[in-house]
Amino acid sequence: MYGILYIIGDEQMKLIINDKKEVRLNRFIDWIIYMIGYAIVLISVSLIFKKTVQFDTSYYGLWFLITAIIIYMLNKTIKPLLIWLTLPLTGLTMGLFYPFINVIILYITDALLGSHFEIRGIFMSFIVAVFISFINILMQKCIIEPLIRKEG
Repeated sequence: MYGILYIIGDEQMKLIINDKKEVRLNRFIDWIIYMIGYAIVLISVSLIFKKTVQFDTSYYGLWFLITAIIIYMLNKTIKPLLIWLTLPLTGLTMGLFYPFINVIILYITDALLGSHFEIRGIFMSFIVAVFISFINILMQKCIIEPLIRKEG
């Protein structure tokens, strides 16, 4: 495995090039980018829809960070399995079922965090899932791919 190190200001960014000539970001940088995006989505949705999306705001927003970490971990572990299991249904609906996979992720997060994170209603879950899907696409296309292309 080969590595390329960028130093931007005081921060270090590392691109990893493996033997298959695939270029990807360091997992920590990838994680930071997604945490910022998820935190922005979660904070904005909780401010806009105060009665349907609720967070425990104790400990200076710690629960926003924990929620973002859980969503990221579920997106990296369980989401590929859910996509594989629901592939026939997603194909039959011509991709319209795909945002409901994020709804399932949100309900798992809601179950894990209990009273610290609550979403009420399937419609609100769908809106938050669409926002998360949008931020995933935006971060991938506008931040991660240009960083990778810069080296490639």
